[in-house]
Amino acid sequence: MARLVQCAKIGQELEGLESPPYHGELGQRIFENISQDGWDMWMQYSVVLINHYGLSLGDPQSRDFLMQQMEEFFFGEGAQMPEGWTPEGTPGAGKGAPAGKGAPRK
Repeated sequence: MARLVQCAKIGQELEGLESPPYHGELGQRIFENISQDGWDMWMQYSVVLINHYGLSLGDPQSRDFLMQQMEEFFFGEGAQMPEGWTPEGTPGAGKGAPAGKGAPRK
């Protein structure tokens, strides 16, 4: 049986991740509070950030920026999806993500 979590991003009880996505406190916090659907939303949003800002995952500043954006995406003010939002793939599903805040300078 799948592990359920009360997703802090979506605001519903949904299937959780199989394991923490990162080591450390943030990875554990995501594991405990974010659903697989919420994580999938982040993965799509992170690609937008990487492409928009021309980030390189080999650059420590870019990685730090993405980690800050991830924490804001999941746990920041206004991070929860609007009431009535449903995960993608369900009738009437919507998409969305909070806007990013300034990228690191190269």
